[in-house]
Amino acid sequence: MTMQDKRVALVTGANQGIGLQIAKDLSAHGFTVLVGSRNFDKGLVAAQSIGAGAHAVQLDVTDQASIAAAAARIRREFGRLDVLVNNAAISNTSKRPGMTIAEYSKSTRPSNVSLDEVRAVWETNVFGVLAVTQALLPLLREAPTARIVNVSSGVGSLTRNADPTFPYRSIFGPTYSASKTALNAMTLALAIELEGTGIKVNAVSPGFTKTNLNGYEGTESVEEGAREAVRVALLGPESPTGTFTGANGPIPW
Repeated sequence: MTMQDKRVALVTGANQGIGLQIAKDLSAHGFTVLVGSRNFDKGLVAAQSIGAGAHAVQLDVTDQASIAAAAARIRREFGRLDVLVNNAAISNTSKRPGMTIAEYSKSTRPSNVSLDEVRAVWETNVFGVLAVTQALLPLLREAPTARIVNVSSGVGSLTRNADPTFPYRSIFGPTYSASKTALNAMTLALAIELEGTGIKVNAVSPGFTKTNLNGYEGTESVEEGAREAVRVALLGPESPTGTFTGANGPIPW
């Protein structure tokens, strides 16, 4: 198999946590994996930990110049893109060290949240995903069976949060949770637009995974957290588009 025959996957925010694990797993499935990282040096270390088929790509999803440069480099050096995993996300910009998720959520209620905080989280989690996808769609359109996998979260489900028995309902708010609701809307909008092209667009929830995003308060390992994104990334051309799934199957929007 020549380099041109190997499928290429880009994972954003892949220098640590779930993103790094997704990159490792896709590499193990024979992909050339592009490790998207805001900090290029951290990306290099991550790529080296994966092995020969992994390459660091400087990519800040909130910086249009960085996105354009990454897209140009991928076309120039790799000539193709088969899978885009939009994993880069932030949970907050104002959570102080030692502050629990519950304490932070009290400071980000709809009644008192700083709009700057909302904008900062949405800039990465919503607008960043759309910006990266727009820049890479020309390459994805050229692939025989391309896939876009958006890493969302079950806490963004409006159906679940409307249920008074949902355990995370009390922390549903305008920053992280609602950014994932908006990401789900972007996923569905893209899936609808791209239905006739063969490009599948799906959202996945990794579950409550131990990562830097939540101060390692999660209950699942990164290996478990990466599993659904990898499963969906590897699905064939007959698989559905516009779905939202987790480890236990479909999640309501």
